[in-house]
Amino acid sequence: MTSTSVSKPSASPSTPDTAPADEADLLTPLRGLEFVPRDSLRANDYNPNRVNEENLRLLTQSILSNGWTLPIVARPDGTIIDGFHRWTVSGREPLLSRLSGLVPVVRVRHSDKAGDVYGTITHNRARGTHLLEPMKAIVAELLAEGKTVAEIGKETGMKPEEVFRLADFSREDFLARMISSSDGYNRAEYHVKVK
Repeated sequence: MTSTSVSKPSASPSTPDTAPADEADLLTPLRGLEFVPRDSLRANDYNPNRVNEENLRLLTQSILSNGWTLPIVARPDGTIIDGFHRWTVSGREPLLSRLSGLVPVVRVRHSDKAGDVYGTITHNRARGTHLLEPMKAIVAELLAEGKTVAEIGKETGMKPEEVFRLADFSREDFLARMISSSDGYNRAEYHVKVK
């Protein structure tokens, strides 16, 4: 397989790779988006981020549900700066077949390995964490829209007990919802805990 480039949007004049960061064209990596064989890329030897199998399954589900939304970021030699876990799941079924072994990649050039390390760490840290109260509101809204505990769990990677904790259901309400979830949502059975 060979790499494929996407057509590039019209751009402002590009700046040399050696331009200071404040003068560089920040869209340069995206202008070079390409689809390459996943086997042409490789992991770096310094990424401190680790993801368990459950989160890799969630990442796979996210790609299947939403499509591939974030390209892998790599050095010109194919060393991954960001996107190692996307690259990992792209080598597993069903993604390997669905993607025909190709992954979207943008290339970045840093002047030294420290720039690559900084890139990896800032990409990881910039993703942040989910705060409790906004997650409770999201779960409540999804339940109010008639989404089942099973569907919320599948699409967000949460276990039923996580949905339970975020929904503020009583144990009985939650069990009733779990038992009835195969029949769909019934507004008459929806309970809200008032504090």
